[in-house]
Amino acid sequence: MMVSRLVRQAKKGNKDALLQLIMADRDAYYRLAYSYMGNEHDAMDAMEDMIVTLYEKIGQLQKAEAFYGWSKTILVNRCKALLRKNGMFQPLEEELEASVQALTEANPYRSTESEMDMQALLAHLNAQQREAIELRYVHDFPYQTIADMTGVPLGTIKSRISIGMQKLKEIIGGERYEYH
Repeated sequence: MMVSRLVRQAKKGNKDALLQLIMADRDAYYRLAYSYMGNEHDAMDAMEDMIVTLYEKIGQLQKAEAFYGWSKTILVNRCKALLRKNGMFQPLEEELEASVQALTEANPYRSTESEMDMQALLAHLNAQQREAIELRYVHDFPYQTIADMTGVPLGTIKSRISIGMQKLKEIIGGERYEYH
């Protein structure tokens, strides 16, 4: 497989191989960083930090096929570190107000009415539920990858998603759609 070959080359110090791996999934990296950082500049800063970290730590990667999950975990950690460093990490009660306010700002990933409606709905969840649901349903990560990325047990991730989805169902009147 090409990923395995590129990872082996990157481990030997081949910067071009690492760049090829990153560029192959650059849109997914950007969307993930943007969902945490909320703007293009900070998302790009987080991606730059991720690339430096990948270059420094590629030798620690045990399984080449795990590169993309491993690199996205590093990206999430860089995003969270930058948010803490910049004082942008907010208590939960402030996050709800900030999420609703963000809906009015120019954002290429929230440009349609349905996406704005989804963001308004997600604003009713706590930060952990929102993060788990976005990683699962917006970024399409498997449960185990989400657990690895966030450093939270698999059962906790499943619980956060389940409880969050139940809250969303109550908000939109989902009981109408239950089949008995």
